[in-house]
Amino acid sequence: MPIIMDGKELSKKIREQIKEEVKKLNKKGINPKLAVIMVGQDPASKIYIKNKSKACSEVGIKYEEFILNENIKMDELLKLIKKLNSRKDIHGILLQSPIPKKLDINKAFEEIDIAKDVDGFNPINTGKLLQNKESFIPCTPYGIIKLLEEYKIKLEGANVVILGRSNIVGKPLASCLLNKNATVTICHSKTKNIEEITSKADILISAIGKPKYVTENMVKQGAVVIDVGINRLQTGLVGDVDYEKVKNKVAYITPVPGGVGPMTIAMLLNNVVIAANNIEKI
Repeated sequence: MPIIMDGKELSKKIREQIKEEVKKLNKKGINPKLAVIMVGQDPASKIYIKNKSKACSEVGIKYEEFILNENIKMDELLKLIKKLNSRKDIHGILLQSPIPKKLDINKAFEEIDIAKDVDGFNPINTGKLLQNKESFIPCTPYGIIKLLEEYKIKLEGANVVILGRSNIVGKPLASCLLNKNATVTICHSKTKNIEEITSKADILISAIGKPKYVTENMVKQGAVVIDVGINRLQTGLVGDVDYEKVKNKVAYITPVPGGVGPMTIAMLLNNVVIAANNIEKI
């Protein structure tokens, strides 16, 4: 039987540590605060920001959200970001994606102050991560690395295959793993012979958003499988991995829900505390 990598339990442990860090900052007169911007009424985004608000409240991080009309113009969105950049009471700024297609999300990310970019999507932070310099690491990749470290999965020299090349997960995760001396392959929609590549992976990470895409034929015996996918079906939440069929073949696997998801929010909280600490040092 595989070892189930419990992101929910690890995230609780991390949140307790964050709660103590927040108390220490409070004693110094610093009250860490996160600002979240959401454009439009995307149902999934509503759930995500509600969860972020709740998580902030639980650890003592202050929270303020800005729900914008989907018809907002780009210059108005940038104006709000600039305003939040200048507010000394706000330590972290998060722009919830997706945003309406008529708006340029990359331009918005560029506008977020790199010292408050707790999602790690400003291109300066992206470049720093690529060069293995201190930076804000995007929360999902950061959470995956913490999960692998918690279960003492050896990364140095490991053959890691990532399914998905998004700017949010795939690409920054590849940088994180390369920085840990893993050998990394990214597969995507144009990759040929995917099954042949994934079946050789010591660690297989799927972040493509296709329900039960990863079957037992795609997985090496005794591999570590990390499932980033959150797919909402009528029967409930499922990952990218066909969990029931794959689990008996692997050494470690993450469940959905309860695996990577809780870690993403925990690392967001962690990044807000880092931002607050950094401001104190300035």
